[in-house]
Formats: sequence, C-alpha cells, structure tokens
Amino acid sequence: MRRPIIGGNWKMNKGLPFEAADMLKKLIPLVKNINNVDIVITPPYTALIPVIELTKNTNIMIGAQNMYFEEKGAFTGEISPIFLKELGCSYVILGHSERRNILKETDEIVNKKLKKALNFNLNPIVCIGEHLNERETNKTKEFIEKQFRLSFKDLSDEELRKTVIAYEPIWAIGTGRTATPEQAEEIHIFIRELITKVYNSKTAKAVRIQYGGSIKPSNAKDIFKKENIDGGLVGGASLQAESFSAIIEAANNSSF
Repeated sequence: MRRPIIGGNWKMNKGLPFEAADMLKKLIPLVKNINNVDIVITPPYTALIPVIELTKNTNIMIGAQNMYFEEKGAFTGEISPIFLKELGCSYVILGHSERRNILKETDEIVNKKLKKALNFNLNPIVCIGEHLNERETNKTKEFIEKQFRLSFKDLSDEELRKTVIAYEPIWAIGTGRTATPEQAEEIHIFIRELITKVYNSKTAKAVRIQYGGSIKPSNAKDIFKKENIDGGLVGGASLQAESFSAIIEAANNSSF
C-alpha cells in the first residue's frame, strides 16, 4: 500500500520566523501521534532555518516551494538545490501552477529542475493540472498527458518512483471550487494509466499521486477515501494548525 503524503504549501505566507514558529508550536503536538502519513511543510525561504530547527526529532519533514536547475552561478534571486540540501530540506515543490502561469515556467524548465532535485536526493513534488478551459472543452486528459510527458521526460523508472505527482486542477486552486472526489479520482486513474504506458504497471502502482485544490477538513475524508489518491497538497488550510491537523488525521484514517 502506498503511504499517504500531506504537504502544506504556505506560499508567500508566514515567512517571518516568529509567524512560522507560532504555527508549528501549535501543530507539532496535534500530529505527534500520526504514524501512517508523511507530513511535509514548505514555508517561504525566509522561514526555512527556524522551521527546520523546530521540527527536528518530530514526524514533520520540511521542503522548499521551488529551486533552480543550476547548482551555482550568476542567477540573481534563485535558490540552489545545494542550499536546500545543506539546510536540511527533504522535499521541494516543482512546477506549481502559480509558477507555471504567473512566472511562465515551461514543462521543459520543470523537467530540468526535477532532474537536478533528484541528483541531490531532494524528493520532488511535481504539480500538473488543467485550466478551466481544458476542463470545459473536454481536453483535460490531452493537456495532462502533454504535461506529464514533457515534465517527466527521460526519467528512469527508479527516479519516477522517488517523485510525488500532485494533480492540481488549476480551476480549483484558491478559488474555493474543488473537484469532486470522483473527478479527482478519474484523473488520478488516468495518470496511473499514463505511467503504465510510458513505464510499467508496477511503477504505476508504486508512484504516489496526491490531490491539490482547495482541500479542507470538510472534504478531505471523502477525497482520501478514493483508491488512487495518496493524500494532498494543501494551500490555505495548511496555514492554521487546527485545519491542517484535521486534514492530516483524515489521511491517517484513510490509510488503514
């Protein structure tokens, strides 16, 4: 059975060390007895050091929200995977829809970042997902297949198994709209079929695919009940200890 993974993407929130610390001091005792879920928090870069220190010897792992595909050099404003690894990051989010849409990151750039993250043993969480236009014109699967083939191009079987795929329908991110559990499950099944086509069925069964898109305590249980959904990448609800811990608890209960 695949182990659920719940990621908390803080985006450009709680970037001041005291804000991040306050949240984690509330969260840590709420989830300390969760043993069947990988818990990952990705704060802004400015809060990474205090967050990593606070979560030592806990069941919470820390990731970054992005990284560059070069190790060092004249890349003003970018963050090297070396920095993240040395600080103690375990995970890194790549290809989030906000970076693809606002900052114009391409599938090819995401692919470069993914390969570099794997080179440094950072566990990648790679986001893919369709816009409202693709959903309404019945082109979701066509769009997802293109993103998958380009973003994961030339990855070995072993490398893909180390990667978490986050299916995030863009029309459901930060909008309050959520794909129904059935809609989410349909695309998770489709992604596994793609993996089977490109790799094999064993790899398709092994890769963790999480859902992202306005997950809340009120809908988490029904989403995580689905066979092919291995947890979630949580935005707004990850900013409060109570709501985030409730989502983690829902994933924990679904793993039995």
